[in-house]
Amino acid sequence: QVQLVESGGGLVQAGGSLRLSCAASGGTFSTYVMGWFRQTPGKEREFVAAISTSGGTIYYADSVKGRFTISRDNAKNTVYLQMNSLKPEDTAVYYCAASRGPWNIAQRKTIYGYWGQGTQVTVSS
Repeated sequence: QVQLVESGGGLVQAGGSLRLSCAASGGTFSTYVMGWFRQTPGKEREFVAAISTSGGTIYYADSVKGRFTISRDNAKNTVYLQMNSLKPEDTAVYYCAASRGPWNIAQRKTIYGYWGQGTQVTVSS
């Protein structure tokens, strides 16, 4: 059983930056594909980024490519999401998630069995 706890959300002006962290416990972190998703009221939870177990392969949603960076530190059991050049449309609750895979469909939320509680990110215009 893996427990995930996100932190780092908050209120930021458009063009600003935030770094989200997700600390994992209760499992062998290095064996899990890790993903970040986001959700706004009334909408489906959408894929943001995913990183393979070693960190060597990464996927991004087109909407965040070039602005967001996902990374992981397996020694610290933590995955990060560095968000730069934030836009009002990035406002959402951000969730981290853990999966055993398969990696080739890492953008699908259905493969993730463990989720954090979410952290709110609000970008003002």
